[in-house]
Amino acid sequence: MFYLTEQFFSIQGEGKYAGVPSYFLRTGGCNLKCPGFGAEYEVDGKVRLGCDTYFAVDSHFSSSWQKVTSSDTLITHLKKEFDNIGYIPDMVITGGEPLMYAKDEVFYTVVDSMIEYGVKITFETNGTIEIDFEKYPAYQSCTFALSLKLANSAESIEKRIVPQALKNVQIHAKESFLKFTIDADLVKSTALKEINAIREILPNLDVYCMPVGESRDTIWRNDKAVFEFCMKHNFKYSDRLHIRVFDTTQGV
Repeated sequence: MFYLTEQFFSIQGEGKYAGVPSYFLRTGGCNLKCPGFGAEYEVDGKVRLGCDTYFAVDSHFSSSWQKVTSSDTLITHLKKEFDNIGYIPDMVITGGEPLMYAKDEVFYTVVDSMIEYGVKITFETNGTIEIDFEKYPAYQSCTFALSLKLANSAESIEKRIVPQALKNVQIHAKESFLKFTIDADLVKSTALKEINAIREILPNLDVYCMPVGESRDTIWRNDKAVFEFCMKHNFKYSDRLHIRVFDTTQGV
């Protein structure tokens, strides 16, 4: 059994495959909170801070999450969705942190079945969950967008950087790349040092940097600094197309 907060057909807005039509599954729950990203939302009249997908992270919203207890039901639904679309799009499984469910039988069966159906799957993951690629071989056919968190997330380094989990992905996954969400302040301070430390664990992976922001306004505050940072250090700039177009991070 696992939880979905939403599913929808859209365009991948970030990272290596930005611009690619993709079907999104967003799971509920995360092992990190990332209050440093500063997305504000209210719970019982009190302001909380989190990431831009706080609705899929904070358990306060769990009553609205869909409990998935049958892989067959979801697989049938997805195939009907693809029929309506008219082709098999890529699939992005994101969260929250989707790999919290990596060992779940229902979750794994869905992933395995989608791969057999010809779907290209990308996991958007914080890279902290150690995967047993031999016991769960379907994950070997997936792409891992390693969206590792830096100091601006306000999470401790021990929680957000798990070297063995990262090395397992690089060794066993079909493809992986690094993706960092940074702001203008981090560009001026520790961003380069932190990224280079991670590259010592994961050499030879492409690095994508994108601006912090849950809205157009907050992206505009950071995009120029991140753009120039990528030019200076030979990293790839990733915009956040869905936010540019829709000014939101939910349902798009």
